[in-house]
Amino acid sequence: MQWRALVLGLVLLRLGLHAVLWLVFGLGPSMGFYQRFPLSFGFQRLRDPDGSEPVGPPGGPAWLHRPRRGTEGRLETPRGPEPGPGPGVCGAPHWGYALGGRGCGADEYERRYSGAFPPQLRAQMRDLARGMFVFGYDNYMAHAFPQDELNPIHCRGRGPDRGDPSNLNINDVLGNYSLTLVDALDTLAIMGNSSEFQKAVKLVINTVSFDKDSTVQVFEATIRVLGSLLSAHRIITDSKQPFGDMTIEDYDNELLYMAHDLAVRLLPAFENTKTGIPYPRVNLKTGVPPDSNNETCTAGAGSLLVEFGILSRLLGDSTFEWVARRAVKALWNLRSNDTGLLGNVVNIQTGHWVGKQSGLGAGLDSFYEYLLKSYILFGEKEDLEMFNAAYQSIQSYLRRGREACNEGEGDPPLYVNVNMFSGQLMNTWIDSLQAFFPGLQVLIGDVEDAICLHAFYYAIWKRYGALPERYNWQLQAPDVLFYPLRPELVESTYLLYQATKNPFYLHVGMDILQSLEKYTKVKCGYATLHHVIDKSKEDRMESFFLSETCKYLYLLFDEENPVHKSGTRYMFTTEGHIISVDKRLRELPWKEFFSEDGERDQEEKFVHRPKSQEFRVINSSSNCNRVPDERRYSLPLKSIYMRQIDQMVGLI
Repeated sequence: MQWRALVLGLVLLRLGLHAVLWLVFGLGPSMGFYQRFPLSFGFQRLRDPDGSEPVGPPGGPAWLHRPRRGTEGRLETPRGPEPGPGPGVCGAPHWGYALGGRGCGADEYERRYSGAFPPQLRAQMRDLARGMFVFGYDNYMAHAFPQDELNPIHCRGRGPDRGDPSNLNINDVLGNYSLTLVDALDTLAIMGNSSEFQKAVKLVINTVSFDKDSTVQVFEATIRVLGSLLSAHRIITDSKQPFGDMTIEDYDNELLYMAHDLAVRLLPAFENTKTGIPYPRVNLKTGVPPDSNNETCTAGAGSLLVEFGILSRLLGDSTFEWVARRAVKALWNLRSNDTGLLGNVVNIQTGHWVGKQSGLGAGLDSFYEYLLKSYILFGEKEDLEMFNAAYQSIQSYLRRGREACNEGEGDPPLYVNVNMFSGQLMNTWIDSLQAFFPGLQVLIGDVEDAICLHAFYYAIWKRYGALPERYNWQLQAPDVLFYPLRPELVESTYLLYQATKNPFYLHVGMDILQSLEKYTKVKCGYATLHHVIDKSKEDRMESFFLSETCKYLYLLFDEENPVHKSGTRYMFTTEGHIISVDKRLRELPWKEFFSEDGERDQEEKFVHRPKSQEFRVINSSSNCNRVPDERRYSLPLKSIYMRQIDQMVGLI
């Protein structure tokens, strides 16, 4: 009997220790994945229960090696000497073991995520997302308007830094034109707040002027201000009024005229450049500053076509689309002949690549995004051809890891930064802006790869409760520690949910919502995290928090939103502004001024309009009107995540 009592005592002691660890480190009944300690966050392979290393590629992680071409031209990843278990087979590294269990069978992932997301919980999360927006917006209006941004810690407004013109982090964005109010207009409409939307539009019309001695970045002014004005104008003039009555009494296209006024003030950036690539900054009163920099980033110069194209087609004036399209073509023609890749910084006079790094993050991200979205909106086949070629180069030179997300040996896929000419690895960090890419992959139907890549960024979020601005995947630690409330991971989460309808992404959204509430909420809004580890804060709430982060979180949980149910196809700009995709934007009002073959003198050519069967993408950035193929994407999602995260991170 004594030995039985001893065994029982040891069992109870072990259970008690597990309970203490769960309460202390798990913080009670977490809404996210349970965590077991010690944590092993990194890209090393998990060890087998006997302590041996699973088979993997020689020479370190597979993403350190360029994928090679197989005999049929397909991409191949360096393989280990022996095949591992196939998909769905419980091999050495498996989900249960990652969580501290043994053998096959039910695990925490299956227990927590196999069921549906309860409607009551979804409604609760929707209301929490709306409340997050309202808290930030109301405090901006109370403490900061008419200034550009809210300082949420000290409850004050923020405008351009007149005392330090070199403070580009502030002055590139803030133009003394009530930026946060303008940027948030369509979020008010999407949330169905017609009275506040109408009030805000009238405030913008009556108080905002672009006749200001402000030097701003062309890119930021375009995506945040010009894009929002066009989106709100389209909402007001939509005869269907899907979001409720958003009409403005006696509205006379004022927002469209304001958008035109701003765009005209940005046009000097496109003048006096030998390449056609615009200057990065203009003064809204005087044009390009005399001491202007001749270097610009690819995304900044090449991500203007959506907003400029919409404006041109609404006004019937080709000027704006023409200059934006010329810039895109100029950059495209400077790509490497060997790899097809572009660099991230270029001299606008010489066309020389100053920055030779090619990646998916800062400096390049929205260039790729707008090649595809320009095609979705305008139907110009040339845009799709450029995107397809760029995507192929990305897959050939930036993608590391095994060929398939959930099959074969090697590490899970990762997109790295390489030299645009050689394709050789340049550094070992990725930045948080790259988290937009799974969402872009959803638009082209590459959903499985999007699922796999999204898991990588979510794993980082799970570790820190935020995405550090840069994460070093070799050192397994942040390189740049701040998080300015960016929306990219939320955007990809929303688009993946629309594509798969898998409740896992609702859990991800809930996790993000709770992290933002816990770590970033302050007295008068939501603050930038200065340090994702110690959670210290900076006194700044950027306008994209209201225009994108809150919007995507709200739409993720609002299944009945008109965006999903109205029958209208919508696309979101890179700043999250909603644009309906319709026939008017696929027409060229100025086509009678061109010759029959579509040419505009010898420099510009508008290619033929593709027929419907030529479309390769879904004309909705939220895939709202598409019934998900659950046989392909929804059901195997668990096994994809199990294999992906088993081999990549021991955290979740």
